[in-house]
Amino acid sequence: MQLKQRKDGEEQPYWPAGPFKIRLPFVHYRWEMAEMIQGLIMFVVSLAMIPLLEQYLGLPYDVALAFVVVCGIGFMLPALLGVPLVPGWITPAIPVVLVFLGDFEPGVEATQALFALQFLVFLIFFLLGVTGLGRKLVHLVPNSLQAGIIMGAGIAAITGEIQQGGRLAETPISLVIGMLIAIFMLFSAAFRGWVQSHAMIRRISNYGMVPGMVVAILVAWAIGEYPLPAIEWGVTRPNFSDMWSYLPFVVGFPDLDVFMLAVPTAVIAYVIAFGDIVVGRSLMSRVDHLRTDEKIDYSTDRIHHVTAIRNLMHAFLAPYPGLAGPIWTAVTATMAERYKYGRNAMESIYSGGGTFWITGFIALFTLPLVSMFQPVLPIALSLTLLLTGYICLMVGIEQTRTTAERGVAGTMAVVLAVYGAGWGLTAGVVLYFLVEKQNLFGREAQRAIPDEAVDEGTALKDAGQ
Repeated sequence: MQLKQRKDGEEQPYWPAGPFKIRLPFVHYRWEMAEMIQGLIMFVVSLAMIPLLEQYLGLPYDVALAFVVVCGIGFMLPALLGVPLVPGWITPAIPVVLVFLGDFEPGVEATQALFALQFLVFLIFFLLGVTGLGRKLVHLVPNSLQAGIIMGAGIAAITGEIQQGGRLAETPISLVIGMLIAIFMLFSAAFRGWVQSHAMIRRISNYGMVPGMVVAILVAWAIGEYPLPAIEWGVTRPNFSDMWSYLPFVVGFPDLDVFMLAVPTAVIAYVIAFGDIVVGRSLMSRVDHLRTDEKIDYSTDRIHHVTAIRNLMHAFLAPYPGLAGPIWTAVTATMAERYKYGRNAMESIYSGGGTFWITGFIALFTLPLVSMFQPVLPIALSLTLLLTGYICLMVGIEQTRTTAERGVAGTMAVVLAVYGAGWGLTAGVVLYFLVEKQNLFGREAQRAIPDEAVDEGTALKDAGQ
């Protein structure tokens, strides 16, 4: 229960604070048990950043864990400040960020380079949020380019896992089984039928991708793809005192030339994050009309503001290879699916996201959980990337309406995944003008007509009607 109740058809209660809408658990929304259980397991994905922090920034484990705690604070901000999405990293950009960091020596140089990159990402989100250009971009960018960005990010995420030398090749059995279970439970029409018919299946469905991850972990332990854990008891001890020695205040801030080198990667990261914002808008619009009891305020400007704050916090206090992104696509999709089943299933879209990451933050200090999942951190990261890719492809295809749009989007997506967001965006813009524009040098006479309408019109004409 919560102190403030929502009237039917209105927005969830909040305290206004400038551009933000503050919501607290038990005050403005109820605690959701299903999201709490998911958070106790899915928090392991945030720990999966530790190996990258150790490898590229040269951090000791306990200092890397302190960086993850800073990230956990950032994960709680969107639900607190009025964003209906479950936040995450800019996940498909991680391979691009690691390539950028590979040009610098682990330690001081890499930390300075990552600060430059994350500060630039903050500036982009901040400026587009303050000016409102971020909101306009969502509506001005053609469907085909939006779809190309989303699908390109999805292809990049999947390709990184299934290519030679990727994690799928190293641990194929556990990842394939976990992925198939997760996709079946999240998107199968047959499983939706089981949910309607069986109460037990309906309870299991509340936990989204958790069953798939749990099965993958158990299989990995059973067949030896990953070692069994050595469970420890107590509370984790992130090393906040030594963390200061690895921050830009001590190691030094980068020179201007490092900022210049980081600009292309920062632009690529924003292009992918922009696709994430479009994905989030699509996911919310798919469920908003089904839940007439709650009005969802999906403010693109507010998403930009909160994401900017998180990247600024990371840049100075915990430079992060994953950056700070607007949405964890797989978990947001899971939450949206459960949200569709009504107020009894999930009281508010904010109660789901808020409960999830508050629980995840508390779990970071629970040593038995952290030590149990430590050997299988790659599984959590891989399943997240693979599901993110699947959802991006699904939503991206839905974004297109005509064969021309699908052709432009598909070609752009492949170029983006292979050559990066810069070349992908260039290819998409060129193809849009060459293929879709009816008036190459002027304004469109009318909006693009979906293929179904064209086919129907042709049929009527041929029939003499």
